[in-house]
Amino acid sequence: QVQLVESGGGLVQPGGSLRLSCTASGIAFNLCTMSWHRQGPGTERELVGSITNGGGRTNYADSVKGRFTISRDNAKNTVYLQMNSLKPEDTAVYYCKAEHIFKRLTSWGQGTQVTVSS
Repeated sequence: QVQLVESGGGLVQPGGSLRLSCTASGIAFNLCTMSWHRQGPGTERELVGSITNGGGRTNYADSVKGRFTISRDNAKNTVYLQMNSLKPEDTAVYYCKAEHIFKRLTSWGQGTQVTVSS
């Protein structure tokens, strides 16, 4: 079965950095668009950004542009979210999502908590 496992979350001070990882199994990772989403306290889940299956294109929410970078290593079945200049409003549970580009197949990870606080 498809499994996505996120890691790298934690507590960081404002202005700090974290790198999240999401490793996939049970799916043709190189045929999946990957995206990161987040859900803060009392808010709906929102798209942070995405990356095409070959890694050639990325897009980001306006709130994270210039601070967050998504990358992927298809040889390791892993997508990354590098988060710099973190702000308290970035506090959320971060989820990765895989969408197969040919099949109607979508899978979510279990989420990893990111807390930005002094």
